[in-house]
Amino acid sequence: MRRHLLAFTALAFSASALHAQEAAAPPAAAKPAALVADGIPAVPQALVEETRPYMEFRSAVFLGWDPVGKGMLVSTRFGNVAQLHSVAGPGMARRQISFEAEPLSGSHLPGDGTLVVSKDKGGNEFFQLYTLRNGRLNLLTDGKSRNGLNAASKDGKWIAFSSTRRNGADNDLYVMDPRDPASARMVKQVTGGGWGLAAFAPGNTQAVIANYVSVTKTDLYWLDLASGATTPIGDHKQAVAYGGIQFAPDGTLWVTSDQGSDFRRLGTLDPKTGKFTPKSPEAKWDVESFDIAEDGSFIAYTINEAGVFKLKLMDPRTGAVREVPGLPKGTIGSLQIAPWGTIGLTLSSAKVPADAYSVDPASLAVTRWTSSETGGLDPAVNVEPEFVEVKSFDGEAVSGFLYRPDPAKFPGKRPLIVNIHGGPEGQSTPGFRGRANYLLNELGVAVFYPNVRGSTGFGKRFVSLDNGPFLRENSVKDIGAFLDRLQADPAIDASRTAVTGGSYGGYMCYAVAIRYGDRLKAADCIVAISNFVTFLENTQSYRRDLRRVEYGDERDPKQRAKLQAISPLTAIDKLSIPLLVVTGANDPRVPKSEADQAVAAVRAKGRAAWHLVGMNEGHGFAKKENADYQFWVELMFWRANLLGQ
Repeated sequence: MRRHLLAFTALAFSASALHAQEAAAPPAAAKPAALVADGIPAVPQALVEETRPYMEFRSAVFLGWDPVGKGMLVSTRFGNVAQLHSVAGPGMARRQISFEAEPLSGSHLPGDGTLVVSKDKGGNEFFQLYTLRNGRLNLLTDGKSRNGLNAASKDGKWIAFSSTRRNGADNDLYVMDPRDPASARMVKQVTGGGWGLAAFAPGNTQAVIANYVSVTKTDLYWLDLASGATTPIGDHKQAVAYGGIQFAPDGTLWVTSDQGSDFRRLGTLDPKTGKFTPKSPEAKWDVESFDIAEDGSFIAYTINEAGVFKLKLMDPRTGAVREVPGLPKGTIGSLQIAPWGTIGLTLSSAKVPADAYSVDPASLAVTRWTSSETGGLDPAVNVEPEFVEVKSFDGEAVSGFLYRPDPAKFPGKRPLIVNIHGGPEGQSTPGFRGRANYLLNELGVAVFYPNVRGSTGFGKRFVSLDNGPFLRENSVKDIGAFLDRLQADPAIDASRTAVTGGSYGGYMCYAVAIRYGDRLKAADCIVAISNFVTFLENTQSYRRDLRRVEYGDERDPKQRAKLQAISPLTAIDKLSIPLLVVTGANDPRVPKSEADQAVAAVRAKGRAAWHLVGMNEGHGFAKKENADYQFWVELMFWRANLLGQ
């Protein structure tokens, strides 16, 4: 009896000790079911609670005007993914009108306001087109191919879309009355993935179509919609970029173009001669976007001045230009003029999390339609970025935006993360930093967003400086120049610097970590190219030729050898700092295999690599639960390897 009592007592003690150990272990946060955390420690629930307000910011992206209800259509997220909402007036509630498991975008057609939307599955970018009514989607396309909404006729009767349905690679052009999906017909069979119908001409019997060859070259054609006959507009032997492409009510064709200039200007294009006549007075900086009032009385356009946007209004009859003064300093997007003349747009700044605004064209009065939530945090405390410009190794000027933590709250030298944009035809601009505000406001980490050579917004000469495999590494060297400048800054801790980036920025992340590893503590590389040859061989066929123009052609032996030589995977043995890799399993741009081979190579050398995979994600995490968990993993990674916590 005593022996049994002792055994029971020992068992009870053992169980009690086990429970004590379990109680001592910090509880872990629930990991989303679709995420695979390979080699990554569990996220503590305490970290979730600590960061919660920074996870709860929203945005409201203006998508267009409702011509019937005269309200705005916006994209915003109240659940796990962004959905469509209508806003009847300034400051009024966002009324949800789509209820899907995946994010979607859309716009109302002129006239009856038919709502056409686009949606993919799990980030695979094989978009299908639908009409949305009463919360239900009606499929317009084949449900299998990749489809892109191009343009709508001025009367709203027709939409144009590109589709790979014929062979999975070429973007053939179609028109359709979306009220009758059976009306869809191909109007032009093409070769290549860069084609789109840019604008219907008045009368809907002709159109301008565009073949995007590269960021510095777009070939335009005049298309007869009945016969499919095309006539080139201008000299296609010349490298000229076009954008915007709209017909004014009088039939004049307006475009943005860099014809005769290093920057894109706003002007008219003669479709018969190809002559471009600039109308905007600015000699420097790109015209990013424009829209023409329905009565032709004015044109609204945006200027991108080194990443800071300005909105201007032009009288096309006199050429007089007025600047809208009341908008916050930041980035302007999705510009559209309502049939009744009001200008709608999206604006994002350090203190504004991408909200919808309107501008009165007569008074230039600015009205904020949405005020997106910031988790209860005061966005006014967010710091404005500092413009930083340096001379690179060859004297080329490169610049970026530095966000510094509040020196009163965080005195002394601060750690630094260099965050490199993708593209490479992209640009870092001042905007709301979302979750990254936690790094700045709570951890005292400075964040720098560089625009290396090859970035857009600085002219066609600058954007071409990294083209092809033989110039590619010069952009990596630009980061070296930034490190020289920033690590010499008395407020920056040179011994605690890290790098991150996504897509092309992910390639840069790998390459910078290898080249400048002795100056860095860690690297977080997201949906990243690790080998240019395997990337080009495995990216989706509809985009392969477009990427060859930028990076090089792996089918050419000389270029293939250079692409292999500059690929991070070739020099992965030199990567000696801790690595975090983030991947979308459905990514059509940079396949998951690019991450798998990098992680395997690092681990084969006995070094640790964290690998976070979103099984229901594509080129970046779009679902809130996944994006939140990614940020918590990154925080653990930075705390362990950058902050020494």
